[in-house]
Amino acid sequence: MKLIGKSGAVIVPLFLLLMFCFPPAVQASATSDALIKQAGNAMATGNLDKAEELFLQIPKPGPEGDDGEFVYSRMQVARLNFSLKKFDEARGNANEILKIYPGNIEAKNFLASIERAQKPEWKKFLEDCTRFLPTLLKGASMTLLLVFVTMLVSPVVGLLIALGKISRVRPFSSICWFIIWFFRGTPLLLQLFFIYYGLPAMGITLAPITAALIGLGINYSAYLAEIIRAGIESIDAGQTEAAKALGMTYSQTMRRVIVPQTYKRIIPPVANEFIALIKDTALVSTISMVELMRSADQMFNAYFNISVLVLAAIIYLVFTSAFTFVFEKIEYKVGKYERR
Repeated sequence: MKLIGKSGAVIVPLFLLLMFCFPPAVQASATSDALIKQAGNAMATGNLDKAEELFLQIPKPGPEGDDGEFVYSRMQVARLNFSLKKFDEARGNANEILKIYPGNIEAKNFLASIERAQKPEWKKFLEDCTRFLPTLLKGASMTLLLVFVTMLVSPVVGLLIALGKISRVRPFSSICWFIIWFFRGTPLLLQLFFIYYGLPAMGITLAPITAALIGLGINYSAYLAEIIRAGIESIDAGQTEAAKALGMTYSQTMRRVIVPQTYKRIIPPVANEFIALIKDTALVSTISMVELMRSADQMFNAYFNISVLVLAAIIYLVFTSAFTFVFEKIEYKVGKYERR
């Protein structure tokens, strides 16, 4: 008993001395956590100098490493210096991490961001074009596909709806009136949602591109139907009477006399609808279609780079300008004998 007591009297002070000289990693981790919390509070109150001082107090990891407090603290200081345009200090903070963790991806990407931030704006924009344009153009090709298919379908279906509305066959006229009333009176986005998400509840499941083409086709057919109907009714009634006097049937009168004159008058409003269609294709991104707008949105969320949105806007402007030019040429050509 005496031997144990004497040994304990020697071991306990020695153990306390070792604990003081070599504190355990748990204690260091607790201190680092406290410093990070204090630094976060300082940042929240706008005291950035104090936050930087507290972050830099977090020691380098020992042989056993740490829980990431060192990397986190130095990256926070690097970001603070970067926001203040102190690029050399920010680079030093990132390199301090790489000296201990040479493979740290976050620090490497941050150094690349510093190098990029110091480049001229025109050079950064050219690099963005090289990086983002291929994906944006791939999405733009889907946008053009939707536009061209809708442009082919909607005038034909719109003409049939317009003729049905002015028809004297009451049931047919009522059905066409309802189609125009419903699809012009509800948002295109709601129609796309119903076709893609609502029809599966009724046992009808469509692919995204099929749902997009049906939604755009019916919606624009309804709008064009009213434009075509107005164009038909703008033709002088005397021409219909003259056609009847020549023995033409109703269908012959429409096909040979009325409709050929109508399409010359409706080119400007139809051109406006098709230009609006280019922009409305962005709505199909809500039903999982990857077109121009969805491609831009995905890359912007990934890189948070405003150049993506600028490039998308330029592509949309190129499309609308090209369509405007084409329709102006068509309008000039078909109306050259009617200009005064």
